[in-house]
Amino acid sequence: MSIAFLLTSLIVVLTPGTGVIYTLAAGLSRGVKASIVAAVGCTLGIVPHMALTITGLAALLNASSTAFQIVKYLGVAYLLYMAWATLQDKEAIVVDEQTAPLSSMKVIGTGILLNLLNPKLTIFFVAFLPQFVKAGEPDTLLRMLELSGVFMLLTFIVFVAYGAFAGVVRSHVISRPRVMNWIRRIFAGSFVALGAALAFAGG
Repeated sequence: MSIAFLLTSLIVVLTPGTGVIYTLAAGLSRGVKASIVAAVGCTLGIVPHMALTITGLAALLNASSTAFQIVKYLGVAYLLYMAWATLQDKEAIVVDEQTAPLSSMKVIGTGILLNLLNPKLTIFFVAFLPQFVKAGEPDTLLRMLELSGVFMLLTFIVFVAYGAFAGVVRSHVISRPRVMNWIRRIFAGSFVALGAALAFAGG
């Protein structure tokens, strides 16, 4: 495993995106446990993109403008829905020790959808993985699986760290509803910004 691969992967994972925002929101609203569940969902959402890359279907998606546009706008629509739901649902980011926990499957499912409907992940894997697999290298499939597994592990660790931080600081804003209102607006705005960035992405 090269240092270059690890550093590049870490930089990509550390860069705030849809999954990070969702995990932070889960940590702030429901605590550390919820953020870990959200991180699991976001990490599992990487699996289909990894599978597409390894099987070669990602190249088809990248080459087909229609296929890319369909997946892209499904992702944009879901991000806008997340923004709307965050603003409308007052329980979405409410720091309250008495708040009833959401179903783990629902939290994981949302995390999976957020990453599943992001075609840029597939394009990223197409451009990223081949750089660390030598031409003619034996067991290329196993090598790509290994690299993808490491990327997913890094994703999970970093997302848990983000969520744990949010879960720790949530106790400091329990009695500050105005702060939480602004945080909810910031998260909603972030989902809109990410949706806009995806909508105007090339491809």
